[in-house]
Amino acid sequence: MAQMNMKEAIRDAMRVELKNDPNVYIFGEDVGKVGGVFRATEGLQGEFGEDRVFDTPLAESAIAGMAVGMGLQGFRPVAEIQFVGFIYEAMDQMFIQAARMRYRSGGRYNSPIVFRTPFGGGVKAAELHTDSLEGLAIQTPGIKVIVPSNPYDAKGLLVAAIRDNDPVFFMEHLNLYHAFRQDVPEEAYTVEIGKANVVREGSDVTIIAYGLMVHTAVKAAEELEKSGVKAEVIDLRTLLPLDIETIVASIKKTNRAIVVQEAQKTSGAAAEIIAQINENAILHLEAPVLRVAGPDTVYPFAQVEDAWLPSPARIIKAVNQVLNF
Repeated sequence: MAQMNMKEAIRDAMRVELKNDPNVYIFGEDVGKVGGVFRATEGLQGEFGEDRVFDTPLAESAIAGMAVGMGLQGFRPVAEIQFVGFIYEAMDQMFIQAARMRYRSGGRYNSPIVFRTPFGGGVKAAELHTDSLEGLAIQTPGIKVIVPSNPYDAKGLLVAAIRDNDPVFFMEHLNLYHAFRQDVPEEAYTVEIGKANVVREGSDVTIIAYGLMVHTAVKAAEELEKSGVKAEVIDLRTLLPLDIETIVASIKKTNRAIVVQEAQKTSGAAAEIIAQINENAILHLEAPVLRVAGPDTVYPFAQVEDAWLPSPARIIKAVNQVLNF
């Protein structure tokens, strides 16, 4: 075991898979000698050489397009999109070419690609650097969407993603890269894709979250406990496929739920989660499922982003609404 923050755990996942599988390649803007804008790939080019870890031109469509071509040839590319707001230039290759490859070829070909990208607010960055665009990805059949909340899960999920034969959109919250350290095995291990984790047991209400919002939800649950409310917190870990079974099992205990996402409210992951709850557990609900999310505006300037982002206070307010319904 070693103490790692999430950035170090992500780097270690790439290191062990570069070592274990000669078909793994890492590329993107400045990922080589510089080690990426957040140094997530720092040292990997020195250890594995310029043929395995290399820089690309500043062209997201070329990065993703090369990943599709390499995947067709049996390689396992890990392509970094420097910030999530830059995926618009690569969406054709990611969400049409890679995601549909198995279907289009009748199962003859697949796209074992990981598209890594930082996202998320609270770090006072410029627009396009802090957006949460997972809603675009989860509407795409054929691609898996992973959003880890801690170092242990980040390494295990990234190793699993690199070994997966389908394309994976792997989203890394900027505010979690250096947030805390955790014991992480130094050898390779996997965390199951598509399996949520109950991070806090409770009996009165279920709080469903992912990424940084898991920690915001836990803070809210700790405050709620002071007033006698026991909130269960679920870390989704994977948005597509969604572990609806774990969600339903929790709602059968608590009979109330809220969903927390950093992204804008409309048409996001929370809306899909609530729809699936209604389809699978509506008779177990004592109140409507509420969303706590960012407002339906463009991500704001840094001076006001703290007021825009979901907070423990907003989560507590939503919990009280469903408890008092």
